Amino acid sequence: MSQASSRRHSEPSLLRSERSGRLGRVSAATADLHRRVLRWYAGNARDLPWRHSDATAWAVLVSEVMLQQTPVRRVLPAYTAWLERWPTPSAMATASVGDAVRAWGRLGYPRRAMRLHQAATAIVERHGGEVPSDIDALRDLPGIGDYTAAAVSMFAYRRRHPVLDTNVRRVFARVVDGAALPGPSMRVAERETARRLLPHDRSTAARWSVAVMELGALVCTARGPACDRCPIADRCAWQRAGCPPYDGPPRPTQSYDGTDRQCRGALLAVLRDADGPVSRRRLEAGWMLAIQRERALDGLVADGLVEPLDGNRFALPG
Repeated sequence: MSQASSRRHSEPSLLRSERSGRLGRVSAATADLHRRVLRWYAGNARDLPWRHSDATAWAVLVSEVMLQQTPVRRVLPAYTAWLERWPTPSAMATASVGDAVRAWGRLGYPRRAMRLHQAATAIVERHGGEVPSDIDALRDLPGIGDYTAAAVSMFAYRRRHPVLDTNVRRVFARVVDGAALPGPSMRVAERETARRLLPHDRSTAARWSVAVMELGALVCTARGPACDRCPIADRCAWQRAGCPPYDGPPRPTQSYDGTDRQCRGALLAVLRDADGPVSRRRLEAGWMLAIQRERALDGLVADGLVEPLDGNRFALPG
């Protein structure tokens, strides 16, 4: 058997049928997949403000940064308050980094607040206050990686880019590859799968991308997937294989209690709740383990999230 023939036989059937379609058109199998997922999304999508037709590119950018490693229910109130206070990048750029960190509250990973402030400043300086539509220009903004750049370009401007978050990767791993979960790191093959399954029409591509995300968030979940409610269960390679358990490389697990991350959050909470600079003694009351507290405080200062002042005092950056 030739190498090309072997590759065709080893490829998932969905992608094999996609390769056989004419240039610029999708196969019947892929078109059916699009129809089913989009129909499901039309009847089951959550009403989220960043998905509304009047959501600005800045609103989409804010939502994408906030949603990194933070569930929707926690993001919603912070997102609303943020855009009421800073509805544009120009408004955000006039605030201090400390204001941004304070407004970030308990969303976690507060460096995101600082990066969002830096991105707003760069948007004002480089793009006249308008969030760019070009994916490379978006990638060049501080703290904006490949995923966020693709998501903003796709959802705000309908530019056709594969958008791969954790939910999308999981859906494609199961439906296309027959795996319980994707591996811990992104593979080139995953990007190729997303690219091949992306509808050619730009508006449909954006709707498809968010629909697959929603399917992963609500139905094809990491634990306890509701396969009986999945609109494409009969097309799922993982289902056909009998839902085998994950057997890939070890996946990192995240803990929180007692970690430096929790300590950093506790110290920032003391600073957010204060009207001005606080003494070291007051920070000591926020976390009792001295070695860990000093290590976390040093990290916050190095990251630019805390400003050391004279008199052994500390404050959020001005």
